[in-house]
Amino acid sequence: MIPIALYLAVSAIIFSIGLYGLMTQRSGIRILMCVELMLNAANLNLVAFSSYHHDLTGQVFALFSIALAACEAAIGFAILMALYRLKDTISLDHINILRW
Repeated sequence: MIPIALYLAVSAIIFSIGLYGLMTQRSGIRILMCVELMLNAANLNLVAFSSYHHDLTGQVFALFSIALAACEAAIGFAILMALYRLKDTISLDHINILRW
């Protein structure tokens, strides 16, 4: 059996990559991808601890989290496509429609 520390290390690396991308990217699509990476790292933690404790609660919660992430990605992509039609760019530096 793979030790839980290895799962946690991989999850921390994936979360760090997502966080770094979230802080440095300016493209809306890339930011959505980085948020998905961070959510997948959290799901990996849920499944790892669920497997470690021989309980299905974490795995069920991870399935709900995956469904929620899919909805979030679809809504975020729809918002970005609407902004692209309006501004002809998905760079978040050039979109100031939500500012006062």
